Amino acid sequence: MPLVLDLSSIDATMLETVGGKAANLGELTRAGLPVPQGFCVTTDAYRMISATDGLAGLRPDKARQRILEAAVPGELREAIVAAYAEFGDDVPVAVRSSATAEDLPFASFAGQQDTYLNVVGADAVVEAVRHCWASLWTDRAVSYRETNGIDHGSVHLAVVVQRMVASAVSGVMFTANPVTGKRDQVVIDASPGLGEAVVSGAVNPDHFVVDGAGGPDGAVGAEIVERSLGDKRFLICPLAGGGTEKVDIGENHAPCLTDRQILELAELGAKVQAHYGSPQDTEWAIDAWGELHLTQSRPITTLFPVPERADGHDDFHVYFCFSLAQGLERPITPAGLAALREIARAVGRTIVGDPRPDGYTESAGRVFIDLTNVLRSRTGRAFFPRVLDVMEARSAQVLRGLYDDPRLSLTHTSPWPAVRRVARLARRFHAPSTALRALANPEAAVRRARRTETKLLQTAEKKSIEEALRDCVVPVLPTVAPTALVGFAMLALTSKLVRAEPGELQTLLRSLPNNVTTEMDLDLWHLARAIREDRDVVRVFQDDDVEELAARYRDGELPEAAQHGIRAFLNQWGHRAVAEIDLGLPRWSDDPTYVIGVVRNYLRLDDEQAQPDAVFARGAAEAEAMIDRLARRAKGRGRLVRFALHRTRTLAGLREYPKYLAITLFGALRERIAERGAELHAQGRIDATQDVFFLDFEEMRATHADLRQRVAERKAEYEREMRRRHIPRVLLSDGTEPEATQHAQATLHAPGDLVGTAASAGEITGHARVVTDPVGAHLEPGEILVTPSTDPGWTPLFLTAGGLVMEMGGANSHGAVVAREYGIPAVVGVRDAVARIRTGDVITVDGSMGVVSRHGEEAAEERGR
Repeated sequence: MPLVLDLSSIDATMLETVGGKAANLGELTRAGLPVPQGFCVTTDAYRMISATDGLAGLRPDKARQRILEAAVPGELREAIVAAYAEFGDDVPVAVRSSATAEDLPFASFAGQQDTYLNVVGADAVVEAVRHCWASLWTDRAVSYRETNGIDHGSVHLAVVVQRMVASAVSGVMFTANPVTGKRDQVVIDASPGLGEAVVSGAVNPDHFVVDGAGGPDGAVGAEIVERSLGDKRFLICPLAGGGTEKVDIGENHAPCLTDRQILELAELGAKVQAHYGSPQDTEWAIDAWGELHLTQSRPITTLFPVPERADGHDDFHVYFCFSLAQGLERPITPAGLAALREIARAVGRTIVGDPRPDGYTESAGRVFIDLTNVLRSRTGRAFFPRVLDVMEARSAQVLRGLYDDPRLSLTHTSPWPAVRRVARLARRFHAPSTALRALANPEAAVRRARRTETKLLQTAEKKSIEEALRDCVVPVLPTVAPTALVGFAMLALTSKLVRAEPGELQTLLRSLPNNVTTEMDLDLWHLARAIREDRDVVRVFQDDDVEELAARYRDGELPEAAQHGIRAFLNQWGHRAVAEIDLGLPRWSDDPTYVIGVVRNYLRLDDEQAQPDAVFARGAAEAEAMIDRLARRAKGRGRLVRFALHRTRTLAGLREYPKYLAITLFGALRERIAERGAELHAQGRIDATQDVFFLDFEEMRATHADLRQRVAERKAEYEREMRRRHIPRVLLSDGTEPEATQHAQATLHAPGDLVGTAASAGEITGHARVVTDPVGAHLEPGEILVTPSTDPGWTPLFLTAGGLVMEMGGANSHGAVVAREYGIPAVVGVRDAVARIRTGDVITVDGSMGVVSRHGEEAAEERGR
């Protein structure tokens, strides 16, 4: 049981003994990098203190007190004093915490435990070690562990003691750009004196960016491309006899590093990154004699991993996050990814005749599409961003910002290959005849489209799960979509036939019939209306929380009206879910908590005019009135306008139907997968039936393997990815996030305003309700729903919302379409809406102009800035 280890005897495999910081410093020392001399007081020493037992059950302040009051055993004290004596007499040292959950690839724990600088004398070193142990239980460290899902009882603390560097200048260095993600840039912040000034944010440091330094060639050909000189007004310097002081030295705008020193730092950073094989967050110091020292290195945990190419090529590529565009910030389960891979193979086979999905890739549990060839094509540039304009407008803006990148110069200028491909697909799926029949008899076209569901399920039942995904999903779009497109084409024709004022054409899309999402939402409202007729049942829903109500439903213990009504709703719509494109996530029939929560929200809606069926009827009446108005305005073309808009009203609602059919198929396939999960569970090869959704299809079919460890590893990775806070819309193969580098973005309209895409006309002022997960969400009638993104599973909340603000989406995304149908003002594609708007803020949503205005002190302060 080693109590003290020299850094030179430590490597990366010793995390449980020495903690993350010491493991990294030992690894760097053994690699021959310039790490100051030091030793580590191990986690065995921490465990030796009897006061550390049972701390997980105490309040943080009580846990700290117990450690600080505990005696340090004589054996341990002697080991620390002896190791310190190796430095010489009363040598100043830095004493730094090194927890076993620290400096990890997924959690840095930066600054969560304490560091003590310029500690002088054996007694002071021992006391500093004791305070480091106690800092494992600071409020911030406890909160950080809880946020990252780390068990308090599993974490122990080691302490690093290193010879102090008499720093002339020091700071931090990232071997990849942490803001833009660019992997071949090194970012350096520097200031005179000890590095604590930069690390703690006590000073405005000099800021340098070195291009070409973080890539595979290291610092060869590196160039300083950015300099920003801070005032460096404060200096943290050591005191004689121990401790530090913060000194105000006045503003100093001279650079604290020479170009040569900057490039030497970049070279050192390249060596550190090459050793670890991943971008690093480092701390460094240059002493009075100009010698460079490396005082810390840990992984940069915030970089989004670049998708890997299946062909192994590392040339330039542009990746578009498909799953984020579908409203999923969360990772997709392994079973969900397996399903999407099969669909991608079918897309490749159908469109280009090759089942290998070269454009499909994955990273961090998200799906990305390689758009490199699309952006190198004149036709691709003309078509794809326009599709995104109505689905995910911000992504379209980001992609257009890449057109001038020389790496994306046009290589395909002729439109004819794309035209021939589209014509071939149209012939194969009879799209022209489908469209003509819809134009001639829209009601019959709707009936034909709605019969697709039964045929789809009957066909899939005869196939394996993989075959059903490959053969049944992709044909849905070209089979049904032409019917809906006729409706939108007629709307476009109307805009040519008659002059329309802003918002008038949107009115025509309100309360569309034949929209399965609207039908589902209204069915849920009818369920709530039936429940509210019985006051005893209403009281049950008001008194119990959502989880209790869901448990009572599963046990069959709700009052009969509610039990029967919810069961009937789930029999019709139970295959739907939030984030439903992930086949691995539970459906409402598996977990009705969300449905019951929405019913509770509906029961608070007392205003008859705001009730969903009244809103829907009012919207339909307004749409019909608008048809009359436009037909009269068109004069001699009035009959043609009525002809066109009748087809718009009848057919446009089918826009939702192709995705509905795919989700219906997913629901049926989930049942088959769950049956296999029950078999694997009965065989003892997985711990629970639902664990099967953390396997791919090949693993599900395996006949002998014990799959429990694989499932556990994937669950742990899935939970880590659930905590990832930022997902890039577009990512380049060098790690750059173009959205972070494009400064000409329309963020502010007037100072303090947020600008997005106008999605549903109208204006409302009210209190914001920020919701990131709809399950159990509390939304008071009339509140403005502010959310990162939505899919059809969210839309029941819209029925009581006064307005909608979304970070994702375009004018024709699911949220925008449903908002228009319900007649609530909506602005989508609003950058950082969730971060800049808080629950309770008073905001105005102008759905015609695409502007969200905030009121109150914070908005005023931002306008002042």
